[in-house]
Amino acid sequence: MPRAYNPSAADRSIFDALLEAREKWGGKRPILEDHERRVLTYTDLIRAAFALGRKIADVTEKGERVAVLLPTGVGSTVVFYALHAYGRVPVMLNFSAGIRNVRAACKTAGVKRVLTARKFVELGKLEDLTDALEIRYEITWLEDVRAKIGLFDKIGAAIADKAPRRFRIETKPSDPGVILFTSGSYGAPKGVMLTQGGMLANCDQVAAAIDLNPDWVFFNPLPVFHAFGLVAGVLLPILYGLKAFNYPSPLHVKVIPSLLKEVGASVLLATDTFVTQYARNSEGDELSGLEFIVCGAERVRDETHDLIARQFGGVPVIEGYGATECSPVVAVNTPIDNRRGTVGGLLPGMEARLETIEGITEGAKLLVRGPNIMAGYLAEDGTLEPPGAWYDTGDVVTMTDDNWITIRGRVKRFAKIAGEMVSLTAAETLASQVWPESRHAVIAMPDARKGERLVLITDRFDASVAKLLEHAQASGASELSVPRKIVKAPEIPVLGTGKTDYVAVQRIAEADVAKAA
Repeated sequence: MPRAYNPSAADRSIFDALLEAREKWGGKRPILEDHERRVLTYTDLIRAAFALGRKIADVTEKGERVAVLLPTGVGSTVVFYALHAYGRVPVMLNFSAGIRNVRAACKTAGVKRVLTARKFVELGKLEDLTDALEIRYEITWLEDVRAKIGLFDKIGAAIADKAPRRFRIETKPSDPGVILFTSGSYGAPKGVMLTQGGMLANCDQVAAAIDLNPDWVFFNPLPVFHAFGLVAGVLLPILYGLKAFNYPSPLHVKVIPSLLKEVGASVLLATDTFVTQYARNSEGDELSGLEFIVCGAERVRDETHDLIARQFGGVPVIEGYGATECSPVVAVNTPIDNRRGTVGGLLPGMEARLETIEGITEGAKLLVRGPNIMAGYLAEDGTLEPPGAWYDTGDVVTMTDDNWITIRGRVKRFAKIAGEMVSLTAAETLASQVWPESRHAVIAMPDARKGERLVLITDRFDASVAKLLEHAQASGASELSVPRKIVKAPEIPVLGTGKTDYVAVQRIAEADVAKAA
């Protein structure tokens, strides 16, 4: 059974939480591995954090915000804890966001230095990005830092490891734990400061909802610049005695299925988009050994549930829900209570309030509060804008009496057509029901006669309005939810996290309109 939620989990620093985990599970316990098959124990991780952190501390100041440009792996995890060991604040950069957004992130966060690795930059072909950053910021290559770690530094790290609370820089639970940037699905990414206590609280909230077995292996291919990948994929397993296997990219859909079986993965973190691709690229029973799959960031389609159940012996796909601003998990289904179509039950320690929206008849806007809510947004000048008493998720939901949540859409993802509020999410679901093997996105565009109209962007090249109308009539769906304009695209653009990139989708639709004009 899951254990009770412990509010005191938030009353410590991130580095002290790592030390406590070692005390509980033992220093020799392997808790971290990556695609290069580097395996670290608790003691290995703590000593590496002290050794690397001391070198970074030599060129930074206490409390300084330090940018991290690295993929998911042992290296990025060591860097994260190294910064915390010496009281620095990690700023995780989204290297897939483009030069303009990354430079804006650095400016907003007020960083002076970017930590990265030559090997990663070369493999990722990110030379243009680092060249652009180097104009304004100091680039610190981790290969150079590690080359300077000599025998004296290693001895020093071993000594620090013997009395870690004496040598680490003390920080408070209310101090910054990380600065992340929202996905930018609908606009420019926003800087979010999460506190150390808030991140730890969210880990304990999840552990109170799902019975975590310390023998499990978490397989995390999601980026550490995303809250789901960092908190659920790195911090959660390490703090609760589970081994975290970190993989640098969810896009390697032909490699990941066989690797899941090879490393004995128990839990896979992913999105609906990637899970579908892993299943289709599996040549056998590679996913059958999983205890369950956790999906977030986008809706899990019925077709995905059915595909996994049919192909891999009923491995549960449990859907959760969160936001960067919530550290990130708000609700999650569980292996023993997995209600398809919902995003799960509200986590313990959280409260919810529903606010009616004029014109929307099904559902209301969700506001939440709890110990995991962010410290605030970063303004363009780097100052912190604290949240109000309640965090406005911007999502329209329905809730059961036992606080199980179903997402009906986002407030900004409704269109007003002929005076009626129509969910764009519902329109996408309609298209998915007609063509389940394809990917779809629906946006709203101005319409002189009806106010707005729905446009379907799809990779299904034989998609037709007639088929959508036929299905809507047969299923009893409102015909207002049927897009009357279809734009065919080779693929639906997605962000590095797997979410649909609606900014790029909008550009595709606008380009089609301009072409037809």
